[in-house]
Amino acid sequence: MRETFEFIKDKINDFKPEIAIVLGSGLGAFCEGLEGIRIPYSQIKGFAPSTVKGHKGELLFSNVEGKNCVMMQGRFHYYEGHSLAQTTLPIKVFKKLGIEKLILTNAAGSLKKDLIPGSIMLICDHINFMGSNPLIGENDDTLGTRFPDMNEVYSKRLRNVAKNCAKKLNIKLKEGVYSALCGPSYETPAEVKMLEILGASATGMSTVPEAIVAKYCSMEILGISLITNYAAGLSNIAPNHKEVVEMAKSAGSKLIALLKEVIKFC
Repeated sequence: MRETFEFIKDKINDFKPEIAIVLGSGLGAFCEGLEGIRIPYSQIKGFAPSTVKGHKGELLFSNVEGKNCVMMQGRFHYYEGHSLAQTTLPIKVFKKLGIEKLILTNAAGSLKKDLIPGSIMLICDHINFMGSNPLIGENDDTLGTRFPDMNEVYSKRLRNVAKNCAKKLNIKLKEGVYSALCGPSYETPAEVKMLEILGASATGMSTVPEAIVAKYCSMEILGISLITNYAAGLSNIAPNHKEVVEMAKSAGSKLIALLKEVIKFC
């Protein structure tokens, strides 16, 4: 972590990011037209290559709506064979860079008929079904306590900011619980029913490890899911990644507009 931090710090010189944004599948268009410092993951020691379609694999440090931001164009996933410690390394590095606010986005499958593909869902809470925790191992007391509280992972203040911004932009916003499974296989119809019974609204294969580590690091977190498909058993179309990426690109413009408005008030 120290070597990664020092490498990035040297590359960005005096640029001081305030907000970190993790862009999910198909949401790289957020960075179109932005100028700044670009660092491919392949150059950063400790960062894993991004192997998933729709994830560019690059850090972009740029000013967005008057705020200094760093964008992760693509994330690392547990199902790619990385440990949860490695998938969440960027979050710890962001904390070391002085970042206090984190916006997490993802493409997710709907567990409810009324949460249709193309919807935007604010994450109010999550269920960790990944079978592990990114904080397992020796604790770093410079980042957080051994047993961090998870009572309000997703900031009520930032959720209210997002709701106000969505209203201003006339964007319909849902709110629900996000469930994370390790993947890479999609859920079975029986698993989908189980998740819905347990109170989840949407499901995916990311975000939760990053949110756990960010909360551990005392960062203020906003989580947003772009609903790209119905989970297994809710429609006649079998979930597939091509569909996910295509829907994210077509519906992502609403989320991009919302993110830019939210950043103004973070």
